[in-house]
Amino acid sequence: MLKPQFFALLTAVAWGVGGFFEKKGMHLGNLSPQVGITIRTAVALIILAIISYPRWKSLSQAGTGSLLYMIIGGGIVAGALGMLCFYVAIRGAALSRVMPIAFTSPLFGALMGIIFAGEQVTSRGIVGIIMSVGGIILLTCG
Repeated sequence: MLKPQFFALLTAVAWGVGGFFEKKGMHLGNLSPQVGITIRTAVALIILAIISYPRWKSLSQAGTGSLLYMIIGGGIVAGALGMLCFYVAIRGAALSRVMPIAFTSPLFGALMGIIFAGEQVTSRGIVGIIMSVGGIILLTCG
């Protein structure tokens, strides 16, 4: 079985490549960020609905709390707000500057895990976050 880190790396590649094509498509068609995110979301929803159809039975077993976390956190905050902000950013700035800043998300995810989920703070984690953010600062402020 493949490790989660492999899928995380594939995520990074897909989002990086996708960001390039999305920016290019918005500029070629003179499309607004709102149209761009709508196209992306519609295509993703169709593909994911087809792939996940056999697993929809598990939805009836999920509690209200579980669904609210998914709707608010995933759908509204990350899906709508986060992606719309990303599209506005890539529409108006160089992709090479926007992508590194947008991918400071591990810092915020780690902080949320530590503050709200009681995840352990380790010196290795702190050094990793500092190195990641430091690298992003070097990429975007140079």
